[in-house]
Amino acid sequence: MQAQGMEQAAMTSDQDWLVLVLVSFFVGILGVDHFMTGKIGTGVLKLLTGGGCGIWALIDLIMALTGNFKDSNGLPVVKK
Repeated sequence: MQAQGMEQAAMTSDQDWLVLVLVSFFVGILGVDHFMTGKIGTGVLKLLTGGGCGIWALIDLIMALTGNFKDSNGLPVVKK
């Protein structure tokens, strides 16, 4: 059982979940949450579109809260 827990921990991002949630809430409309997880291209798009007029920022906040937000390597940022 412990090996499975270790394997699951290795399959998650090193990013801090709480920091991601707070950044998404306060400055997600500027794309900072994407920049901090290594997604530079979508961070620029989010910055230029104002977080998709706020809709994209809201979706990212919900994804971060539920643990479905992924970093640039495709690993989920989860609460540890």
